[in-house]
Amino acid sequence: MWRHRSWDVPQSPPGDADTRKAIAKSSLQHMVAQPNPALALRSDSERQIRSTVDWSETAVYGEHIWFETNVSGDFCYVGEQNCMAKLLQKPLSRRKCAACKIVVHTPCIEQLEKINFRCKPSFRESGSRNVREPIVVRHHWVHRRRQEGKCRQCGKGFQQKFAFHSKEIVAISCSWCKQAYHSKVSCFMLQHIEEPCSLGAHAAVVVPPTWILRVRRPQNPLKSSKKKKRTSFKRKSSKKGAEEGRWKPFVIKPMPAPLMKPLLVFVNPKSGGNQGAKIIQSFMWYLNPRQVFDLSQGGPKEALELYRKVHNLRILACGGDGTVGWILSILDQLRLNPPPPVAILPLGTGNDLARTLNWGGGYTDEPLSKILSHVEDGNIVQLDRWNLHVEPNPDANPEEKDEVAADKLPLDVFNNYFSLGFDARVTLEFHESREANPEKFNSRFRNKMFYAGTAFSDFLTGSSKDLAKHVKLVCDGMDLTSKIQDLKPQCLVFLNIPRYCAGTMPWGNPGEHHDFEPQRHDDGCIEVIGFTMTSLAALQVGGHGERLCQCRQVVLTTSKAIPMQVDGEPCKLAASCIHISLRNQANMVQKTKRRNSMPLLNDQQPVPERLRIRVSRISMRDYEALHYDKEKLKEASVPLGIIVVPGDSDLELCRTQIERLQEEGDGAKPKTLSSQKLSPKWCFLDSTTADRFYRIDRAQEHLNYVTEISQDELYVLDPELVITQTVGTSPAMPDLVDLSAAPTGQHFAFPSSSISPPSSPAPSAEPDCCLPHKDDLLIEAAKSGNFSKFQELHRAGRDLMVRDSSGQTVLHHAVKSGSKDIVKYIIENAPSEILDATEEENGETSLHQAAALRQRTICHYIVEAGASLMKTDLQGDTPKHRAEKANDPDLAAYLENRQHYQMIQREDQETAV
Repeated sequence: MWRHRSWDVPQSPPGDADTRKAIAKSSLQHMVAQPNPALALRSDSERQIRSTVDWSETAVYGEHIWFETNVSGDFCYVGEQNCMAKLLQKPLSRRKCAACKIVVHTPCIEQLEKINFRCKPSFRESGSRNVREPIVVRHHWVHRRRQEGKCRQCGKGFQQKFAFHSKEIVAISCSWCKQAYHSKVSCFMLQHIEEPCSLGAHAAVVVPPTWILRVRRPQNPLKSSKKKKRTSFKRKSSKKGAEEGRWKPFVIKPMPAPLMKPLLVFVNPKSGGNQGAKIIQSFMWYLNPRQVFDLSQGGPKEALELYRKVHNLRILACGGDGTVGWILSILDQLRLNPPPPVAILPLGTGNDLARTLNWGGGYTDEPLSKILSHVEDGNIVQLDRWNLHVEPNPDANPEEKDEVAADKLPLDVFNNYFSLGFDARVTLEFHESREANPEKFNSRFRNKMFYAGTAFSDFLTGSSKDLAKHVKLVCDGMDLTSKIQDLKPQCLVFLNIPRYCAGTMPWGNPGEHHDFEPQRHDDGCIEVIGFTMTSLAALQVGGHGERLCQCRQVVLTTSKAIPMQVDGEPCKLAASCIHISLRNQANMVQKTKRRNSMPLLNDQQPVPERLRIRVSRISMRDYEALHYDKEKLKEASVPLGIIVVPGDSDLELCRTQIERLQEEGDGAKPKTLSSQKLSPKWCFLDSTTADRFYRIDRAQEHLNYVTEISQDELYVLDPELVITQTVGTSPAMPDLVDLSAAPTGQHFAFPSSSISPPSSPAPSAEPDCCLPHKDDLLIEAAKSGNFSKFQELHRAGRDLMVRDSSGQTVLHHAVKSGSKDIVKYIIENAPSEILDATEEENGETSLHQAAALRQRTICHYIVEAGASLMKTDLQGDTPKHRAEKANDPDLAAYLENRQHYQMIQREDQETAV
């Protein structure tokens, strides 16, 4: 049995010395086997700084998975006695373990061996335990200097230590189940050390480490003795050699668990910018790291083969529709029976399949714990998949042969759509241009502009106008060629799902189908739609194409090379005969409403028949600055009015009422605010989670009940909100109407702020900006860079939070003067609010100014202190953008890297320790 410590002795009163000794002596015992001796073959550097899961035979038991981090604080988990930063007296880079959330300086990683602290185990050794002995998962206890929630023992909250130099441990929590206790013997008792772990709220989807076994490599066959026959030896040797060729270091041995739905997570880090890398780390925290896979490290095939015998297996594909198609194709190859259902976490743009299955058009910032719950609770539905069989057209005119045209399509199966004509031509030109000059296509905005320009050029040249002349279409034996020639479409789409082109509905909305059945993704039928340039333009504003037919078999014959695309993969296909037929049906997970988890307004009280809900709006600027401080964000909200809706309303109904509220408010707009009408891009915010607000994807509003995201007030986020106050006094707040008898759907408008602006000063009063301020000397010292004078004034009682007439803090002025000593002194002694304080003229923080001035060391100080890297100025620029404009690519890369990891760190329950 291999024992290792997973936490230091909790701080406790002197009278508890015997208890502390018992805890220290007991330490933390994980019921695991002795590690493989082959581990000694690996170098220390290779073993210490791993950022991926090791699936080789030399994998280290309890090995951490390290990622760079920029969390603030001077202390790392090894403690002051072992910390290299303390010994060297200089700042060092830090890393965070994705699986247990501890933070250490990079040189201190090897010191973790000295204190015998390992990560939560992700596997066990085989063949070293009594078969009859029950295998359980033990807790993995870790000290925390910051912890959300309440102690499981006493029920009291954890005292948060926000100071940069706080050394006090406030909690001990388990990296598996997330249970937390106060770091004292009265709360964290001895029996907690060895008790089995439940694996927490998501135990049903977690692959327990006891299921994953490392097996030893088969030994080489012994030399045959003289007594054995040579033929017998050859037979045994060849048999063992074949077994060794099939040998894998790890095998999955699932235990019977009918209620479990083990999950495999596949993440495409190339989708959605930096979202993929962030999500990988977050899933490693919630799940077993060995059930989370980076698709850039070899694809999904090996993982699916490894887990193919796991009962009730589910898959979560984090990426675009292409990522989902890739996984479905591998499932076809492996012929798993039954094939595991696939859920989708959409990254990037487009994501029409994800929209169809209610997963939305793109991941914003919904808690991953909620996503795991939706994957577990989602319904399994079928998705039709279609074969594309291509044959050359023997009747094509040889003179029209295109030498650069392909003789086959990029994919032989599609899940979303197959199209030819105008849309495929534009996509093809984009792909060819990007392959030729990839450096010109590194901006999403620039890509969109290229698409628009290419489409306009193609429209002017009319290159797709003669499509109908070169196409013959037969659907279920019915020739539709004459119908196509009459319509003269410039684009033909064979559609399997309702969504197309980033959310549009080319078949039309339900109820508009007339002679056709409503479109479904599981009916074995494909929809054939023709588009003219007019209907293509109307598609983006709710229009639809010309419905040609719904069928099960298609024969499409082309007489010349035509641009085509299969699920977004374009090519120019030579004259061909294309057969479209049903391939199979894939199992997919559809996101559903979770009635059983609806938070009720009054704990155990039933949902009322009607709800009167106050609606308040939040600007994007306030959201980015304050969305980790719920109370301050609520204070920054602007009330819009009250709506009355049924108690079981979803957010789609609430949106209708809020928009009607806006229409009625236009006639009696308050005079104190220039504009209160919501922009078209507003969305709902979930205010019920413990730590922060989260955005709700508009495509998922029908899946969320209003009581699921709000308990007393409904908050909406407006990314284009700009409020300016005009001269004058605000009208008094009208009395709220008694709504006890109000009909359902009624709503009431009231002014956007119940707080009147300050009245104008008396004529004799001198403006505040002209009044002498007692702390002006402190600002002057910061401007001049006089560190000794600045320090002297502060010690004499001057306020470090003072601002000048333009709203600039002493930190702003210290950055401008380039005084590193003053900047560091302010960071160490001023409240943390100064880091994100903005001046009035441009909305710049001190980090914006430091980035614009290319002050790398000062930027490092401010970032490491915990300043927000997502905060934007009035031009919409983050500090990274300011560094780019200052032509400092290295600084911009550093800020981008830290911005990415800051999003992860802020969601964690662990700060630098």
